[in-house]
Amino acid sequence: MQYQTESWGSYMPTRSSMGGDPLERIERMASENAVVIFSVSSCCMCHAIKRLFCGMGVNPTVYELDEDPRGKDLERALMRLLGTSSAVPVVFIGGKLVGAMDRVMASHINGTLVPLLKEAGALWL
Repeated sequence: MQYQTESWGSYMPTRSSMGGDPLERIERMASENAVVIFSVSSCCMCHAIKRLFCGMGVNPTVYELDEDPRGKDLERALMRLLGTSSAVPVVFIGGKLVGAMDRVMASHINGTLVPLLKEAGALWL
């Protein structure tokens, strides 16, 4: 278990002791912080999403699935949740699923992302 510090947010290790159903685990992890990103450390789209939130002044909690012993189970659960073959990045705001890169960017472009972040307490503008 390692903590990583990068310029774009808090990195939380996922504890291998956290058992149970992967979907329940995702729900619990997503509800613990205002903005939660499920990511893979080598994914360029994940990097772009983390940079987007950092650029907005948001400090997301990032779970790097490739650094979690049960990350593959979480990744499969996220794919089922999204109904897609690509699981990351996945963003939760205020404990609610926003979605993958396309949904987050669409929300950002149409102006609904900032109100979501304010409602969740991630932005105070």
